[in-house]
Amino acid sequence: MLDVAGPYEVFAGAAQIQRERGARDEGYEVCVAGAGPVLRGSTGLRLVPDLAVEDLPPLDTLVVAGGVGAREAAGRPEVVKAVARAARRARRVTSVCTGSFVLAAAGLLDGRRATTHWAFCDEMARLFPRVQVQRDPIYVRDGSVWTSAGVTAGIDLALALVEDDLGREVAALLARYLVVFVRRAGGQSQFSTQLAAQAAERAPLRELQAWIAEHPAAALDVPAMARRAGMSVRHFARVFRAEIGCAPAAYVERVRVETARRLLETSAASVERVAASAGFGNPESLRRAFARRVHLSPREYRARFGANTPKGAQA
Repeated sequence: MLDVAGPYEVFAGAAQIQRERGARDEGYEVCVAGAGPVLRGSTGLRLVPDLAVEDLPPLDTLVVAGGVGAREAAGRPEVVKAVARAARRARRVTSVCTGSFVLAAAGLLDGRRATTHWAFCDEMARLFPRVQVQRDPIYVRDGSVWTSAGVTAGIDLALALVEDDLGREVAALLARYLVVFVRRAGGQSQFSTQLAAQAAERAPLRELQAWIAEHPAAALDVPAMARRAGMSVRHFARVFRAEIGCAPAAYVERVRVETARRLLETSAASVERVAASAGFGNPESLRRAFARRVHLSPREYRARFGANTPKGAQA
């Protein structure tokens, strides 16, 4: 249900902001279309659509939500046909999570780069070999077709669409209202370091993980981290690997790379300043870490995913 409600709140909120500002462009009028009189979410929550999917009028933006029924819907010819018809009359077409399966079934992703929820990327690549499945980004733009990763990534996608339509100021104000990141660029990974790593069982290690995320530029060698955790160096290194799933130095590098990616995406700071703020000390250390983990140089990453990337060039 969040695949629907998240983007809905973003578009409706943008329209409210425009009205309050007295803008000539009020933003969006949002409606929900469904393949039945009542939509039942995976948790049992029900939603009454405004109209049937086959009755959709010409649209500016078509958003196909995902969920447990999306892959089943991709096998229903009447739904696929209705979505294909709506897409032909829309300025742009988007999907959230496994809604991309419906777009793919309609042939709308053939030859395009697209993403979906990480758990279904392999299945999508197998079922739709003509789609260039991108497993890592939270959303992908390929021309007038946008696809996002799972669940909350639909909010990031919708904020990016609002920014594209109404400007960064409106998107930033709306993001603050919704208490989410102002803008997670499409190239950002579906996995943060904190999500990808195991959560430590011991409270001192959990507290250390949080401290590292907040202080990536601090001295984070193993002895310093062991002292902060109140352990001997040898014991710390052993339990850290056992509970978090990687060596302390590897974990620190992942956090620092994630910090640098965020700065490159959202700021105009020089690569030298980004390297220092993320804890790398110098641009060469940052470059080597990016080569290992991102497979791009910092400058290449910013060119693709930075906030000032020209429209249409972002992946």
